[in-house]
Parts: sequence; C-alpha cells; structure tokens
Amino acid sequence: MEDQRILSSDEKAEDLERHVALIAQEFREGFEAVDRIDRPAVTIFGSARIREDDPVYGQAREIGRRFAQRGWAVVTGGGPGVMEAANRGTKEGGGLSVGFNIQLPHEQRSNPYVDLSLTFRHFYARKTMFVKAAEGFVVFPGGFGTVDELFEALTLIQTGKVFHFPVVLVGAEYWEELLGWVRDELLADGMISPDDLDLLFVTDDLDEAVLQVLDCYERRCAESPAEPVKADAQ
Repeated sequence: MEDQRILSSDEKAEDLERHVALIAQEFREGFEAVDRIDRPAVTIFGSARIREDDPVYGQAREIGRRFAQRGWAVVTGGGPGVMEAANRGTKEGGGLSVGFNIQLPHEQRSNPYVDLSLTFRHFYARKTMFVKAAEGFVVFPGGFGTVDELFEALTLIQTGKVFHFPVVLVGAEYWEELLGWVRDELLADGMISPDDLDLLFVTDDLDEAVLQVLDCYERRCAESPAEPVKADAQ
C-alpha cells in the first residue's frame, strides 16, 4: 500500500517527491469531482458491514431517497453496507448519487448505485472531499472508520476550520454510550465546552434528520457567508 510506504521511516527523498506529486494529483481530481456536484449535498457515513436485511440498511436507503426528493445530492464512501443503501435510495429518488471510494488491502468493492464515482488511494484526500462536498453529515451506526469520520467533522467545526453545519446521528440507542462518555468524561473533565454538545443532533426519526440538515442550510444561506452559523441547541 502506498500509505505504508509514505509513513515508513526509511523513505528516500526521490520517493517522497513522487508521493507528494501523487497526493497533489489526487486532491486535484477530488476537487474536480466535487465541482461536478451541481446541487446541495449531504454526506452519509455508516458501516460497510451492514447487510440488506438489516433495519439500518433500510433506514439509510430511505434517507437517501428523501434527500434526493428534496433536490439534494448524497455523498458516501461508495462501498457496501450503509454506503450502498444511501446511494441506492438516492438513485431511487431521482437524485445525484456520489461515491468516494478507497483502495484497501482487502479491496472494498464499489456499489452499483453511484452516478459520480472516484476511488482514492489516501484516506486524508478522501475525507477532505467528504467535507468539501457537504452541507451536513448524517451518521448511521458503524465502526472505527465511521467514528473517525464523525470526530474529524466535529473537530473541524469546533475549531472553526469549516462553517458550522449539522452532524446528525441516527440511532439513539446505538450512540447513547458514546454520548454518555462525551458528557460524563470529556465535558465533566473540562476537555470540551458545554456548547460543544450542541454540535450533535441525535434522532431515530428520519424526517427530523433530513429537516435538521435542510433547515441549517437554509438558515446559513440567509446569513452572510463570512459568518459561521451556530446551530440551535438541542
């Protein structure tokens, strides 16, 4: 894997120059792909291991359809599971379905429900495009990768690196222990501020999830683009 070679301590200077050029090219290709998204977009995260008969698959499929029917594009990691479900629902709703896939040692297959597709070699380039394309994030149950994407989004918002946009967690029971740790440890120990809790919106209602993203987008469009918008406290 190229990332393994880049992170190796014994890389030669000429190899690093080549890697830098490849990374720059990948960012360029990613930005060009994002520019082809001609409407507001939501990025949907969740496990690649969810099967079609899992209720979470049905929820992700339905929320993709609902965003599509509101004229939005849906961006996912382009793979199986929740990603496939969201892309599938988007296609069924007549929307623009986007998949930003990743090369892995055990190849992650692309799902067949993507209109605009790009496969990345590097996670950091790929994750940049998830943020670049998005007006909000909707996060379904998932593992390490999903949690990584969730906390990267929160960090970018908390530190002002991006304009505030909603981060919606679908599945209150699934996320409760993680949120309890955030409240009882991070907040209690002063590692985050009380206002940081407002960066997350948790729901089991798909209509609420969609409206949280749409309402924040409409409020932001009504504000000066130079000023970040603070989400309503939940």
